[in-house]
Amino acid sequence: MKRIVLMVVFLMFGSSLAMADTLQLLTWKGYAPKELVDKFEAETGVKVEVTYSNNEEMIAKLRATRGAGFDLAQPSQDRISSVQEEFGIYQPIDYSKIEEGLFIPSMLEAVKKNTLVGGKSYAVPFCWGTSGLVVNTAQASGATSWKALIDPQYKGRISYRLKRPALIGLGFALGYDPFALYGDEKAYAEMLSKIEAELIKAKPLVKNYWANGDQLLESVRSGEVTVAEAWDNGGWKLHEDNKDIDFVAPSEGALGWIDTFTIPAKAKNVEAAYKWINFMLKPENSGYFTSAEKTPTASKGAGPFIDPAFQANFDRSFPQATIDNIKWYPPVPANLEAMEGKVLDKVKASN
Repeated sequence: MKRIVLMVVFLMFGSSLAMADTLQLLTWKGYAPKELVDKFEAETGVKVEVTYSNNEEMIAKLRATRGAGFDLAQPSQDRISSVQEEFGIYQPIDYSKIEEGLFIPSMLEAVKKNTLVGGKSYAVPFCWGTSGLVVNTAQASGATSWKALIDPQYKGRISYRLKRPALIGLGFALGYDPFALYGDEKAYAEMLSKIEAELIKAKPLVKNYWANGDQLLESVRSGEVTVAEAWDNGGWKLHEDNKDIDFVAPSEGALGWIDTFTIPAKAKNVEAAYKWINFMLKPENSGYFTSAEKTPTASKGAGPFIDPAFQANFDRSFPQATIDNIKWYPPVPANLEAMEGKVLDKVKASN
């Protein structure tokens, strides 16, 4: 009888105990390097299960479950407040559980401000970077503007994602300030209509609309694509093998993003989530991540642990004037994002 009782207890509680020792992480590819996962698991005894995603998929997954299924997610900071206001899929960050001294103070404060909903903030920063152009300068030396994505001289050698950055970048290139129009839905719709027409007109110029980063890098590496919309670190990875290929910050300004840590509303292992946040922001761990992924982090003390080759990439692509010209994404209103989605669908479906 005692053995049966023990077996029943195990069946009732064993799986939940195992669950408590697991961190379900919803993140971007590359944001949880195996070496750091192994190190975290050894230090804490918490198993990390990683699901790779992107902004749109993260939001969709968490909306479908009302914030369940994951303990930690990593959306971009401009995609949090409006989603939280509408769907309530995250829980406020308990900043007493964050080792704030690990963070670049200005970046931490910016994310707190930009994810503020109902007097509470919902994220902390993890890493940042920019979207711009990746260019084979030997074949497309004049590609220095977002307009290169619709320029006939690069016909058949252009690639970009059918996502927000292409819309926003072209908005700036066509003389608008998309972020300044966030509060004027009519004006924003007029801008999107103009961008939609330009993208449909230029569709015959496009080699492909990339959806996978590895696919894009191979297209550029092979010479199929000479002008692409992409992240800075993609350009730097390609530059390692071919000095003609590099990241180019468009003359109108690269688009700056910050990816964060957020805790879903129905997370089951919140304690492990905070452990992972603090672990990843430790200087030696952030330095490893930055060196491996060529992506700057929000860690204040990572500098001594960063590969000097990465710093050289950063210095080459981002002189001070270019940094000053970065257009940082503010929180995007949900209704505008829905409008953008319709435009992107029309471009994709057009002949």
